[in-house]
Amino acid sequence: MGTADDSAYPATGRLAAHPTGAANEVLLQGVKIYGEGEPTDVLIRDGKIAEIGNGLSTDGETLDLDGQILLPGLVDMHVHLREPGREDTETVATGSAAAAQGGFTAVFTMANTAPVTDNPSIAETVWYKGQNTNLCDVHPVGSISKNLEGSELTEFGMMAESDAKVRMFSDDGKCVDDPRLMRRAMEYAKGMDVLLAQHGEEPRLTEGAVAHEGEQAAKLGLTGWPRVAEESIVARDAIMARDYGGRLHICHASTEGTVELLKWAKAQNIPLSAEVTPHHLLLTDERLETYDGVNRVNPPLREQRDVDALRQALIDGTVDCVATDHAPHGSEEKCCEFDKARPGMLGLETSLALIAQIFVLGGDQDWRFIARVMSERPAQITKLPGHGRPIAVGEPANLCVVDTQRSWVATGEDMASKSRNTPYEGMDMPVRISTTLLRGAVTCRDGQAVTA
Repeated sequence: MGTADDSAYPATGRLAAHPTGAANEVLLQGVKIYGEGEPTDVLIRDGKIAEIGNGLSTDGETLDLDGQILLPGLVDMHVHLREPGREDTETVATGSAAAAQGGFTAVFTMANTAPVTDNPSIAETVWYKGQNTNLCDVHPVGSISKNLEGSELTEFGMMAESDAKVRMFSDDGKCVDDPRLMRRAMEYAKGMDVLLAQHGEEPRLTEGAVAHEGEQAAKLGLTGWPRVAEESIVARDAIMARDYGGRLHICHASTEGTVELLKWAKAQNIPLSAEVTPHHLLLTDERLETYDGVNRVNPPLREQRDVDALRQALIDGTVDCVATDHAPHGSEEKCCEFDKARPGMLGLETSLALIAQIFVLGGDQDWRFIARVMSERPAQITKLPGHGRPIAVGEPANLCVVDTQRSWVATGEDMASKSRNTPYEGMDMPVRISTTLLRGAVTCRDGQAVTA
């Protein structure tokens, strides 16, 4: 779905330039590239991979990684960093630290902030805060409609031409349910070659809904959220993308029917891509038995047949990539009646371990699959330069290292995120990110973000 254009995005690293000389070298000693072959050394110099081989040395920093797995840095197309407006739950700085600890070198942060990211000044504020933090590249997503109200388009051009150079637009958290507005958005987006990301939810079918419409919701007395609410929007927008062009991305696909619609659309060569979250690949609505608000998410946790369909779709490429939909909330927003809990879960620090557990350690996929769905495809879909690149001499050193010998227990209290709403509290995680590098600078060392 297109290639990266270095001129489309703003230059990075300008506000926190790395030092020059010997100190600007990092040697990754004894890594397995993509988990394949024998351990080797990777020398990074001036933000790029300079040499790959055995017995390399440096006057800079040496990291002895003893057979750990080297992957391209992860890219997350869908996070909520809450700044501006809800800095009590997350900030660009704390979210960037969580991203670094999760192996991410670039994230796209959604527009449902307060005020909404629907103008250049808010987008630039988020962009510059990310650059000042310098733990991962933080790209603001602009809203499709003003104030997320679904009635009037934002100025795509002004945000795209701002210092932040916004390249993705979404009303995520809300659906652009008006087909006339969505058509106009597609036409404008096509002319500027920016990506539209749709939150698939027909609101007239989900009024008051808090759980997947099925046996479990009926048993628990919770208002049901039908699959068709998502699938009807996916079908409508796929047809509009066919007729009006432009690039369309489906956020957090969650149903078996959405998978079938994606297969149909891709068979028609419609310019459509889709993401799936780790929680929709692992958890089901069986977890709602406890009425714990930490399990409320939008779209809701579905049934096992949806999980199975999504897993297979990610393997065969029907669903393109994994995105966390990292959504921090305060404890008062989760420790309440289930139907009053705010929807959303933390995801940045646990996603790699969960995807590895499902597909590599518990399945028949390899680490190149992880690189494809968590780094390469997201970078290709967003046309993001410098990320998701092959691990080869001359390539940018946006990288992460996975320690397969280091299990850990997920606890919200120990996470870098400002919030604690992880659905995986107390769960054993089989692998851990030990190291992350952004343009050759170590942003996570021994599992901890390198913060000033």
